[in-house]
Amino acid sequence: MSSRATLPADRTKSGPGSNQPLSRNRKTLSAPLPFRFPALTVFEDAPLRQAELFYLQKQIQAQTPMVIVLEDGEQVEGCIEWYDRNTLKVRGRQKTLIYKSAIKYMYKVGDAGQ
Repeated sequence: MSSRATLPADRTKSGPGSNQPLSRNRKTLSAPLPFRFPALTVFEDAPLRQAELFYLQKQIQAQTPMVIVLEDGEQVEGCIEWYDRNTLKVRGRQKTLIYKSAIKYMYKVGDAGQ
């Protein structure tokens, strides 16, 4: 038994057995556009981004124990070790990488987060 599939020959299209090169008839596909979060724009959110960066840097330097509540209700407790544009690294019982888009809110361990 052969596992090759046979297709009906169509001489009007380019491909094996046709006189036209295959590359002429193919549409060239451009590279996909980079993914951007639709709610974030560079100019509108600049003051909010600076406030976020200042707050996170302050908590990192002070090694403040934080509770991070995720969108699904799960709570992650620990100190923020580092951050970048999209994630936080939290050091608690174990090291955890959390997407910022999954965070509902966060608060210091001594504060009431409700």
